[in-house]
Amino acid sequence: MKESCRESDIIARLGGDEFVILFPKTDSLEAGQIIKHIKKLALNEKIGLIDVSISFGYGTKTQESEDIHEIIKKAERYMYKKKLYESQNMKGNTINTIIDTLHKNNKMEELHSNRVAKECEKMGIALGLTEDQIMELKTVGLLHDIGKIAIDDNVLHNARKLTDYEWKEIKRHPEIGYRILCTANGMSDIAEYVLYHHERWDGKGYPRGLEGEKIPLMSRIVAIIDAYDAMTSDRSYRRALSENAATEELRKNAGTQFDARLVNVFIEKVL
Repeated sequence: MKESCRESDIIARLGGDEFVILFPKTDSLEAGQIIKHIKKLALNEKIGLIDVSISFGYGTKTQESEDIHEIIKKAERYMYKKKLYESQNMKGNTINTIIDTLHKNNKMEELHSNRVAKECEKMGIALGLTEDQIMELKTVGLLHDIGKIAIDDNVLHNARKLTDYEWKEIKRHPEIGYRILCTANGMSDIAEYVLYHHERWDGKGYPRGLEGEKIPLMSRIVAIIDAYDAMTSDRSYRRALSENAATEELRKNAGTQFDARLVNVFIEKVL
């Protein structure tokens, strides 16, 4: 703010993270230009991976009789309206930043997520879902492992058997993903499906131990496709299974780990 303001301008803290700037002898057009410059400078600032968000509102006193406190209130009301709109966009941008960072550090994770999303789309078509539902399912497939951004790379890329502590760390990623996605406007359903994509049909999954049809349909679908893609991909600790071997594993775990009906649809109509 100091870099953008003039010597005659007055910057004061209004409270907490709020400031008020007084622009003497300045009309609304000129005030708007100063604000644009401040926001432009703020775009270059980051806190870790997160972009800095800054919102402004302004009011102009045009008559001597106008109460300065009312002008400040007017500016504050305008700021809150702008803040609501901008925060929704900022949250969406933050999620994109997290995805980009996760995939930048782990190319295998990017390929896995893209394959899962593609197979989810095919599965949605096979089940006769609506276009909106198919798009939603595809999005869940793409974002299902977003919570891994908070898991130590040494744990994610471990080539040996995981310790109990490391396994507990891995199992945190659905809940972390849920919390990340809940911050974005319009993503609450996606967040819930991501939360439950490691639940099991028999109730022995995590994080909530849901069973049967208490597990959302989208989560049950992603669980099958996620497992199949993991089995048919090389890992640092094992070679990929053949498609036939992976299919047999799905059949073997149908009715316990996976929804048997969905396993059958996946094998018969998608693979």
